[in-house]
Amino acid sequence: MERIEGVVLAAGEGRRMRSRRPKVLHEILGLPMGAYVLRAMREAVDRVWVVTGYRCEEVEEGLRQWCSSFVRQGAPKGTGDALRTVVSSLTAPLILVAPGDVPLIRGSTLRGLVEHHLREGMDVTVLTAFVKDPEGYGRVVRDGGAVVAIVEDREASLAEKALQEVNTGVYLFSLSLLVKALPLLSPHPPKGEYYLPDVVSWAVKGGYKVGAVQVKDPLEGMGVNTRRELAKAWGVLRDRKNEALMEGGVTIVDPCSTYVDVEVEVGQDTVIAPWVQIQGKSRLEEDCLICSHVRIRDSHLGKGARVLEASYMEGVTLGEGVRVGPMAHLRPGTVLGAEVKVGNFVEVKGSQLGAGTKASHLAYIGDATIGRGVNVGAGTITCNYDGFRKHPTIIGDGVFIGSDTQLVAPVRVGDHALIGAGSTITKDVPENALALSRTPQKIFAGKGMLYLRKRRGR
Repeated sequence: MERIEGVVLAAGEGRRMRSRRPKVLHEILGLPMGAYVLRAMREAVDRVWVVTGYRCEEVEEGLRQWCSSFVRQGAPKGTGDALRTVVSSLTAPLILVAPGDVPLIRGSTLRGLVEHHLREGMDVTVLTAFVKDPEGYGRVVRDGGAVVAIVEDREASLAEKALQEVNTGVYLFSLSLLVKALPLLSPHPPKGEYYLPDVVSWAVKGGYKVGAVQVKDPLEGMGVNTRRELAKAWGVLRDRKNEALMEGGVTIVDPCSTYVDVEVEVGQDTVIAPWVQIQGKSRLEEDCLICSHVRIRDSHLGKGARVLEASYMEGVTLGEGVRVGPMAHLRPGTVLGAEVKVGNFVEVKGSQLGAGTKASHLAYIGDATIGRGVNVGAGTITCNYDGFRKHPTIIGDGVFIGSDTQLVAPVRVGDHALIGAGSTITKDVPENALALSRTPQKIFAGKGMLYLRKRRGR
């Protein structure tokens, strides 16, 4: 197969999005819109170029993970001028061109376009789609089945507007044809823009072989120009991801309310309840249970982990058989060993909890290293911040921490120590020791209601 270079046109401002952010950087399931086009391109070509324009530095930085070759258009003068900007940098005999706002395009579709082009010996091949409502799209004009022109919607006649075959903006050109045609394009009023579809008309008139491939799923050619179309793309890509997970052995109770980012990995026999978001580069091993209204981001969950209702975690690692929630909050840097339990209204930040440790409810654990088999009582707090710096708390194996304990860092508690409920620990506790810190209880017989009445002014 001949070498092929790809060009993604990403110079437009996207005014209909009504956003300061460049259109191709609007995210869908964890990736910028333009990244989907680049990922599909990389399945069909040897090298990809991106033409930038509006807020070019921002676009280049946002897409650099998927492309390293950028050319800047300068003044916005249309798609024809955008391709003309990069053509001198191209060296492959075939050039695949796509807009940066078609995130639903598949790599398999682009490979099929290339195969058809080579098999039929074409000079230009256009990817087209049949749609029920063609408004806004360029119409594909045929004569006896052969493509003769692509007419922009604003310039189409009434008869042409009735056509339902539209241009997706994806083309495969021979480089030699582009080198000849692009300098000959004429500007269109009122903005003086140069239209890339005019190359097709020029090629037909010049006797070149021009063909078309109709995409099976018309949604693949859908350009995202508005927030409504962005939401539609979210729905399509969500369904694709969920279907792939279910085919791989994952149970998704309600796919319509479950959002799993593209790069997330989920193991077999995991069950995901409704209203769940799993984001970023998260990885869930086999047999996990994710209950409703849970949000997981950039985290690794070990085999058999259970995350109960309304819990949130980001940047954490859970060992096998860990149970989290309901209503727990795990912050970046948290590492939970096997069979750890973090219960309702427990917040953990930047801490490591050893295997079998339990913090069942109403606790804050920050910047702590906790050993194996520790019981953290309700209301326990690691006081890790002195107003200037964070300080560590270190707790050994088998420690029992009574309810309503404050551990004022930096502090260390030795193995198998016992901390009495209601204590404020400011000094290190040796192993096997009992530590208590309580104000003596005072009782004034018969004074209870009298005291209350005085306070109430009776």
